[in-house]
Amino acid sequence: MGVAEELVAAVGAEQVVTDPAVMAGYAHDEAEWAPHGAPAAVVRPRSTDDVAAVVRVCAATGTPVVGRGAGTGLSGAANADHGWVVVSFERMDKVLAVDAAEQTATVQPGVVNNALRARVAEDGLWYPPDPASAPWSTIGGNVATNAGGLCCVKYGVTRDYVLGMEAVMGSGEVVRLGRTTAKGVTGYDLVGLMVGSEGTLGLVTEVTVRLAPLRRGGEHTVVGYFDTLVQAGDAVAAVAAAGVVPSALELIDRFCLEAVDAWKNMGLAAEGAVLLLGRSDAPGAAGEAEAAQILACFEGAGAVMAMRSTDEEEAEALFEARRLAYPALERLGPLLTEDVCVPRGRVPEMLRLIEDAAARFDTRIGNIAHAGDGNLHPLFIVPAGDAAAKERAQEAFEVIVDGALALGGTVTGEHGVGLLKMRGAADELGPEVLAMHRALKDALDPRGVFNPGKVFA
Repeated sequence: MGVAEELVAAVGAEQVVTDPAVMAGYAHDEAEWAPHGAPAAVVRPRSTDDVAAVVRVCAATGTPVVGRGAGTGLSGAANADHGWVVVSFERMDKVLAVDAAEQTATVQPGVVNNALRARVAEDGLWYPPDPASAPWSTIGGNVATNAGGLCCVKYGVTRDYVLGMEAVMGSGEVVRLGRTTAKGVTGYDLVGLMVGSEGTLGLVTEVTVRLAPLRRGGEHTVVGYFDTLVQAGDAVAAVAAAGVVPSALELIDRFCLEAVDAWKNMGLAAEGAVLLLGRSDAPGAAGEAEAAQILACFEGAGAVMAMRSTDEEEAEALFEARRLAYPALERLGPLLTEDVCVPRGRVPEMLRLIEDAAARFDTRIGNIAHAGDGNLHPLFIVPAGDAAAKERAQEAFEVIVDGALALGGTVTGEHGVGLLKMRGAADELGPEVLAMHRALKDALDPRGVFNPGKVFA
């Protein structure tokens, strides 16, 4: 009996997909250049018991298993190889409980980020982590990659909000980790270990997250256009040096703006080569003062145009353009996405390094960034079918990874290591720390079935 037949026996035929045409859509995430193979089966469970049954079959047969949310990842972490089992959490999509008094929510992993936000807003609460993929990405996927987003410069990333979880571990055992209380220090932080582990330690089947009061005041938006990437980077460094913690500070270059304009006809690219969007959500006079400081930093860095936005609708449209930049560029051809993060004061140097790499390797690179926390997303555009251009882009990609490390940064700020950053991650961690990772993997996944060959070899 093959693994697909054993899965049917364990969880029923209705939950197991073996049609190759259907499985092809589950075999990989959005990392265009990460390799993948054909799964042996896709399982769409409805409960933790179903997931545990799948893991028991995989452990008994030695079959690798990879979890999948909405497939919006950008590092290949959710990619299957030949003969693997994919567990898609699309049917486990319920908000199980919202505790307004404790300011927590408990959800299944298939809940979409924005759906959680909408639900808890009914109770006057807010879930801050907001990746650009929030309208589509799931909480389970966000947990797997420790997703960040536009607000994380001030409010933190997914790990800062996960209090507890239920997970299926290496032999199919179900465990509860963490807590639901505001405080708790019992034992090791196994929840923190699971968040960002990219499915290599177990499959998360339930998550309890911390919430914040819903923001009710208006936001102050500052818009700045610059002639060069480095000038925009200087403005970012100036905001950091001024001690301002904006609720968002986002960068978009002309190439990305033109792609959004061509798609959505928004007319954004006319004012300058780089757009920087700053925001303060501090209440009252404090927000006014922060916005004024951000504006002064933009002007001091040489903005060709800088102003406070007085039109809330226009301000929202500008931030929507930032969210649309990636899918707009995807329309132009195969896209490789970087995700390096450097200290904020070194953003200008990193942007200069990216420009130099583009020129050196004759590669078109667009730039978007969560600039306020130094998280840069260079986007490599390659003509379809041009193998030489793809090779040059990959060389530029590795140079940028090395440059980020040389500036005291990290190879990934929020997308994860997956398949694309394994070499850079090994360099960043070093042999001793890499050995610690492998020891943890061996201890929690003794049969080696959870997403093997990812993050570190």
